[in-house]
Amino acid sequence: MKHPGWLEIALDADPSVHEALSDFLFTLGCLGTAAENSHADILKAYFPLDKTEEIQSRLDLFLRNLEEIFPETRPSRLSISKIEDQDWGLAWRRFFRPERITPKLVIIPAWEKDPQVKDARVIRIDPGPAFGTGQHPTTRMCLETIETFPEVGHWKMLDVGTGTGILAMYGAMLGAERILALDNDPEALRWAERNIALNELPVPIHLSDVPVEELNDSFHLLVANLIFHVIQELIPHFSRLLEPRGWLILSGLLKDQVESVERLLKAHGVEPERVRYQEEWACILAVREDAK
Repeated sequence: MKHPGWLEIALDADPSVHEALSDFLFTLGCLGTAAENSHADILKAYFPLDKTEEIQSRLDLFLRNLEEIFPETRPSRLSISKIEDQDWGLAWRRFFRPERITPKLVIIPAWEKDPQVKDARVIRIDPGPAFGTGQHPTTRMCLETIETFPEVGHWKMLDVGTGTGILAMYGAMLGAERILALDNDPEALRWAERNIALNELPVPIHLSDVPVEELNDSFHLLVANLIFHVIQELIPHFSRLLEPRGWLILSGLLKDQVESVERLLKAHGVEPERVRYQEEWACILAVREDAK
């Protein structure tokens, strides 16, 4: 029998809510998501055709709740269409190609052949449902900023919301002696573990779902590519977990959210040093004051 086809959900939504939308879509059973480079606001997801009514009703409710959580963003628009059968486990990969993220780093999909790269480090990624291929501006800016971390001998790194594990892996390549990567999504941790295994790293990366609030260690570099409201809640803990003169890299922020985050950082003894911008996104580098 001919396959009945698939359901394509296209969401025209503010990029700042894409990660939250992706997480919800996967809980509904989607097979994959993709953001088209030519339409940065469009997020597409693919489902078995028999889920139409259930998906539409639950998505409508979620989008209404999302507008309450993110009142500063524009309302999201939803469209649903039927498409012919194809292997979405392969088709969505057209959105992810090898790319030089910085002059010193190339990201390649796990299914591509090894590139002939002699002047840069290479990270191999199979993103699955997790967030972080290096192509999104927030991930790219985090990677660029991590590259500038000074050599301080034996240093420890904390990656909060690790997703695919890409930031933690780059920290390992750049000399971190001990790395803890956190995520509250078990599926993301499974994909991060897979990606770590795809790369020959000089040190192990410890993956955990322990909440940041429960950590009692200290780190020389802390990276968090999260959404604005989560960053606001966690800044007091980030400050507590940083070594004196430790670096804090924050992204997942929109340009108009930078000022309020900087005020909160200063209130907790972490001094903003510079901000990177790409498109509508921002990445803050801040340094913990000497005294703790």
